[in-house]
Amino acid sequence: MTTSRAGAAARPGAATPRLSYLVFRLERRIRGRLDDALARHGVTTTEYMALSELRLRDGPSSAQLARIAFVSAQAMNLVVRDLERRGLVLRRPDPRGGRVLRVRLTRAGLATLRRCDRALDEIEQVMLAALEEQNRQALADHLAECARALHPEPETERTADLP
Repeated sequence: MTTSRAGAAARPGAATPRLSYLVFRLERRIRGRLDDALARHGVTTTEYMALSELRLRDGPSSAQLARIAFVSAQAMNLVVRDLERRGLVLRRPDPRGGRVLRVRLTRAGLATLRRCDRALDEIEQVMLAALEEQNRQALADHLAECARALHPEPETERTADLP
């Protein structure tokens, strides 16, 4: 005999899913939809993450982008090279010298990013339809705080390498 989830949740002593499990499940569902939506614009999720970060930070290195996107430096280097080949980013030597190349968004990259943002807006609209605006903001604030708690990023780390 099977029981519905609602019935299981209503039973006294019934186990409820752990919050981390719910976050993981949500991430997997978002990722599936995001992969599909971005593919229609010729962009991978990792490329979208890199382009999005370039909108926020001026001139990070590929290694910095890799840490943010949770991929290896080698993988991000390939992503950045492909984005550069497609005219979506530019890489320039760090003005302070050395071997570091700073990555910047181009106009074409910004236009592509905006198209992808609209696709993500549609996904978020569906995902958040049942939440009022105040709850949406609270959710965003709480998720950001949880992320900071697990991976504190001192302000000096974020800006130390940037020109």
